[in-house]
Amino acid sequence: MKNFSSWLIAIFALMFWGFRLIGTVLYSIGSNFLFAPSDMTMEIILLFITFICICFIIKRKLLAALIYLVCHFIYYGPTFINHFMQIINETLSIDLYMATLFEFFGLVLAIAAIFDVLLDKSRKANPVDKNTDWFYKNKDYDRKLDERADKNNYRTL
Repeated sequence: MKNFSSWLIAIFALMFWGFRLIGTVLYSIGSNFLFAPSDMTMEIILLFITFICICFIIKRKLLAALIYLVCHFIYYGPTFINHFMQIINETLSIDLYMATLFEFFGLVLAIAAIFDVLLDKSRKANPVDKNTDWFYKNKDYDRKLDERADKNNYRTL
């Protein structure tokens, strides 16, 4: 990860994960936090999947970013649309606004992560570098070097 934007997306994803973790723990012990998980079991599963995916997104794995995107859209997507429609129908509630805001952040982070990994040019495992590949990936050069090294018969006293 050479780009500053990649680091920012990873840091924001980890912060959002930690915030959701704290909210889930507080909700499970009965304390009221800024939001309430829509489904506690799915929230816990999503927290585990998200942490694993973020670790692999940092390593620039496309499959992890895709899993991260799909999981967040499956979990946050329907509730975001439902809450957004309630806001359009003029339902005024601070809990509804906060839930919509957190769901929006979850969706935007997932989209940003997949685009960041897709547009990153250095995510290949073995990138081609024309300046050094002629030396490091050239077996004929290694053989010539080995043959020359064998023919040097210097006399030592």
